[in-house]
Amino acid sequence: MKRKGVRRSKWLVNTVLAIICVIWAVPTFGLLVSSFRPAADILSTGWWNIFPHKAWTTVAQIELPRDTDLRQPITVEGKTYSDDQLREGVERDGQLLVWENRRQRLINVQEKEWAWITGFTTQNYETVLGGKQYKITLPDGSVRTEQGSGMGQSFWNTIAVTVPATVIPIFIASFAAYAFAWLRFPGRRSLFVIIIALLVVPLQVALIPILRDYTSLGLNGTYFGIWLAHTAFGLPLITYFMYTSISQLPKDIFESAFMDGATNFTIFSRLILPLSVPALASISIFQFLWVWNDYLVSLIFLGSQPEVQVMSMKIANLVGSRGNDWHLLTAAAFISMLMPLTVFFALQRYFVRGMLGGSVKG
Repeated sequence: MKRKGVRRSKWLVNTVLAIICVIWAVPTFGLLVSSFRPAADILSTGWWNIFPHKAWTTVAQIELPRDTDLRQPITVEGKTYSDDQLREGVERDGQLLVWENRRQRLINVQEKEWAWITGFTTQNYETVLGGKQYKITLPDGSVRTEQGSGMGQSFWNTIAVTVPATVIPIFIASFAAYAFAWLRFPGRRSLFVIIIALLVVPLQVALIPILRDYTSLGLNGTYFGIWLAHTAFGLPLITYFMYTSISQLPKDIFESAFMDGATNFTIFSRLILPLSVPALASISIFQFLWVWNDYLVSLIFLGSQPEVQVMSMKIANLVGSRGNDWHLLTAAAFISMLMPLTVFFALQRYFVRGMLGGSVKG
């Protein structure tokens, strides 16, 4: 009976994991496929049409007399239909009648046949990376083509924001977590409670006061300012996460180190950091993903100027103010995913160990 229970639990866990993988993998695959499809195909059909499927295919055309009144019932091969019906398509004997060109009075006769879409292009990536082309009409009537900016500059801007904004808070929070876990000083518990309480404070309530201080200090629109903002907003969670890991380390190693004359800095650098690598890798993934995908904090404290614009803002601008180029989101979103995926797969062997760190004693 015990073996059957274990088998059932394993089957349940594997089933849930498989469902989660499918839920995440299918949209990602669809995004990848759509990023290589022409804009017209993205706007007209779903990405799943690349697989064999039955679709309406034009097999013949019917040309009506040019003087046919579209406001009256339209006779097509002995049967009458309205203009609205032909706009939407009328099924008849396994065929579909639909307008091809109303002005020329052409009707398509379509039948369902096996088909699949094989037209792929790299135009979306070329536009995203190299910039969109704009046609400008000059006063003399000539047309000049201008090349817009691509995502290259915004990619390096995002790197310049994300890497320091990940390293700095983790470095500071590791020191703080060690102090809260193993050092004794006045107000330790009160300070720790305040840090934990900051986890429930929405960062939006601090944006305006901090922005006013940034403006008076001249930090607004600078990399140093955005590093400080991300560090401040990320410190509470990182400190608590590192505390749960560092506080569960064996006490004996600290006593032995103190007896050998090691200082707190030596213990931290020679013992704490090597033993906390899984936890550091795990929280680095979370902090990196949050900063990399951030839009609001970067918009408030860094701005949207091209020289400092991050990828999240650049992607939003690619779509256009009216969403006329939203098909570019497929390629732009997939490009923005590459770096977070690289970081995750590089640190994934530490991820589970870090998440479970401190959950089991002994």
